[in-house]
Amino acid sequence: MHKISPFLWFNDNAEEAVTFYTSTFKDSKITATTRYGSGGPGPEGSVMTMSFELNGQHFTALNGGPHYSFTPAISFVIMCDDQAEVDHYWDNFLQGGKAMQCGWITDKFGLSWQVVPSAMITMMTDKDPKKAQKVAQAMMKMVKLDIAELQRAYDEA
Repeated sequence: MHKISPFLWFNDNAEEAVTFYTSTFKDSKITATTRYGSGGPGPEGSVMTMSFELNGQHFTALNGGPHYSFTPAISFVIMCDDQAEVDHYWDNFLQGGKAMQCGWITDKFGLSWQVVPSAMITMMTDKDPKKAQKVAQAMMKMVKLDIAELQRAYDEA
């Protein structure tokens, strides 16, 4: 049991969302499923909660009804090792989702993600403020983050 883990409220498509997330992340698994009984509030036998892991991070999804929805005020950051990994997550989340600026993307369920190359963090934390600023400026012009473009900005500073 993790001391702190995200609990995600879905209207009635938690199972679809969990299946999507566990198919998108290579190191993932569904760990438990609970179902509504005859007392509701969901239809008897339908998924109430699903516990799952993505890259070792535990999550719980709930079919809680239409009372709440996600906003970009909360997002999950995915640190990527290379452009292929950035592209993998970006392309998966873009299916039915919406691209935003600076590597942010909202998936088809309304959940926000930041698909970030770890190389960008290294460049943006460089001791040379000119280099870090050039990388930040390049990032601000992007939707999906492009490591080669970020590296070019860093090298030209």
